[in-house]
Amino acid sequence: MLNRYPLWKYIMLVVVICLGLLYALPNIYGEDPAIQISGSKTAEIDVAMQDKVKKLLADNHIEPKSLVYENKSILIRVGDNDTQLKAKELISEALGEEYTVALNLAPATPAWLTVLGAEPMKLGLDLRGGVHFLMEVDMTTALSKLTEQSIENIKAEFTNSKLNYKTISKDSNQQIVMQFDNTEDRNKAITKINGIQDYKVISQRDNSIVINVSEQRLQQAKNDAVQQNTTILRNRVNQLGVAEPIVQRQGADRIVVELPGIQDTALAKRILGATATLEFRQVNEESTPNLPAILNGDMRIPYGSEIKYMESGRPVLLYKRIVLTGDHITDSSYRVNQYGQPEVAITLDGSGGKRMFDFTQKNLHKAMATLFVEYKDTGKRDENDKPILEKQERVINVATIQGIFSDRFQVTGIGNIDEAKNLSLLLRAGALIAPIQIIEERTVGPSMGQENITQGLESCAWGLAISVIFMLVMYRLFGVFASLALVANLILIVGAMSLLPGATLSMPGIAGIVLTVGMAVDANVLINERIKEELSNGRGVQHAINEGYAGAWSSIFDANLTTLITAVILYAVGTGSIKGFAITLGIGIVTSMFTSIVGTRALANLIYGGRRVNKLSI
Repeated sequence: MLNRYPLWKYIMLVVVICLGLLYALPNIYGEDPAIQISGSKTAEIDVAMQDKVKKLLADNHIEPKSLVYENKSILIRVGDNDTQLKAKELISEALGEEYTVALNLAPATPAWLTVLGAEPMKLGLDLRGGVHFLMEVDMTTALSKLTEQSIENIKAEFTNSKLNYKTISKDSNQQIVMQFDNTEDRNKAITKINGIQDYKVISQRDNSIVINVSEQRLQQAKNDAVQQNTTILRNRVNQLGVAEPIVQRQGADRIVVELPGIQDTALAKRILGATATLEFRQVNEESTPNLPAILNGDMRIPYGSEIKYMESGRPVLLYKRIVLTGDHITDSSYRVNQYGQPEVAITLDGSGGKRMFDFTQKNLHKAMATLFVEYKDTGKRDENDKPILEKQERVINVATIQGIFSDRFQVTGIGNIDEAKNLSLLLRAGALIAPIQIIEERTVGPSMGQENITQGLESCAWGLAISVIFMLVMYRLFGVFASLALVANLILIVGAMSLLPGATLSMPGIAGIVLTVGMAVDANVLINERIKEELSNGRGVQHAINEGYAGAWSSIFDANLTTLITAVILYAVGTGSIKGFAITLGIGIVTSMFTSIVGTRALANLIYGGRRVNKLSI
């Protein structure tokens, strides 16, 4: 019989809409401003800490909505953003850097919904407020480091093979130049270099050769620089204590960082963009007595050495060979030692600890220097309008190795406690592989985020209202069917967005929802007009309904399929807000087809199916 659905289809329709409603419900309850406290390797959260925080808040006349200890962290809900910021500042100051105190937004979802896994949608930066950075990795420095590393590798190869060379250095084009005493040494070197993977001699002249790093190795170095910087930035964001941040790669050499809820953008820029790290070098004590003559120009700097300066201006002659870099540091903390001086306690990883153990074992009672390395913006720009960075280095500590140590030691000679604190944070988060520049910055305040939410909801409401009025005027009862389908469509979109773990709603996402409302109306217009056409051609009511849906199906399917393909492409190649738009558009297309075709057909079948009807309300 025409226009009759089996019972299971009605049950399926009701179940799907009820599930959508269930998972959309948490969005009604909103979120509470909250502070989340979590520990570290050396500081755990326990019930005693919970009591301490309670007392701290009570002493400062802050009444939290709730304070819960769960999953080895403490979540404190408060009434407003001002109280949230005040409480975070108090707690951070009281607990110190060993604990991470993060601004958060805790869902106010009832417990019975939480048990079912229902949570509100994640909101993007433009709706929640915070700061957006677009950062660019300095590839020139990354490739310069690769060249320096390559020089050390070639030196080691020549030493192991007992081959002679006069000098080895890099030129302005990041190429390696080797000088030899005679042609025989040069020819042996060419054979050796061409046999080493990733290196090739590209030219030779007299007793010198020029070596290039392979293109494959260069591309790998560029990719590694961006990938490792992305990981390090994530670590730094964690140190800032930001809830639900976004740190992701964009293109060949850029990284997007979004920090919801961040108020102090200056601190965020300073921590994220900082390139500070440490290098541990051996002091050239044999030639140190000749420093005055070297500085006066009477003697040359010994090969393999260079002069660096302390904060006081005192010169120190160091070997160029680096004993250890900040890459091996796994943890660090700052404190004031027994002499009232700030110091940073450092913990190394396994390989770093072994290298330090081997070095100190072989160099007992010799001097080792700690070199502080940082890249700073000069304020100038190159021909590509990119900031020119200047490498700044200073020796912060020279100490005699009194005993053998490996993975734990202290660095002193730091200017003040704030400098020690920042250095500790940066070392703990990791040193950037290459400097980064912030090329774009956007800040969205909490009030602006709320305003965006209000405007987005208003646009959806207006779009829905106009669509409903249009459908009711044009198609009467079938307009009611279409309007109910529109409401169901919105419920399913919100439910799906809340259910998907990677989905984030942003302003472009709201635009995608509004667009799908229009597309859902378009589908119903096609169906209803086709039904009208069949009726005007003299078809009976039941045949007109059946042919209306069947005839419009191909047009609706083709239109939605092409739009869905566009959404998939946008998601694949887009970033950030473009992905958000693509997700909501894709979900909306699927749900609108379901509600426009299955939903309205079910209502039409329920009202008219299997009955003798002479006239349709359309």
